[in-house]
Amino acid sequence: MGSDLRGDDAAGMILCRRLEARFASLQDPSLFRVFMGETAPENLTGEIRRFAPSHLIIVDSADFGREPGSVVAADPVEITGISFSTHRLPLFVLTDYIEREMPCRILIIGIQPGTLGLFREVSGPVADSLDTLSETLIKSIESLPGFSCTLTR
Repeated sequence: MGSDLRGDDAAGMILCRRLEARFASLQDPSLFRVFMGETAPENLTGEIRRFAPSHLIIVDSADFGREPGSVVAADPVEITGISFSTHRLPLFVLTDYIEREMPCRILIIGIQPGTLGLFREVSGPVADSLDTLSETLIKSIESLPGFSCTLTR
């Protein structure tokens, strides 16, 4: 989720592009898919339902009152105090719908923004966090049983 036009709000989109690039060579594309929801992720619920994931990770910038670049991972029931304000539909409404309609586990990863100004660049702290987070997620995904052997190199 996020907007490439609003500084650190691009965090989710940047991470999605990195994951998509890394796993583009999967022999079995039914194992992993990136959905780029931008500012209206609710528009992708049909595609997500057709893909039928066992797990869904939602990444977005989120104001949870910490230093820029801080990262928090949360279950959807824990996000009531976190502001995901640049989207048309509140995130808890989206996750509630997905949980009711699709049998998948949802993890939300929020990255504290430093700047959300229009046409601003991603801040240094958020860029650094994205580097660490993308490496961590890639290693975690590749370590799943049976997953790494499906990558073509």
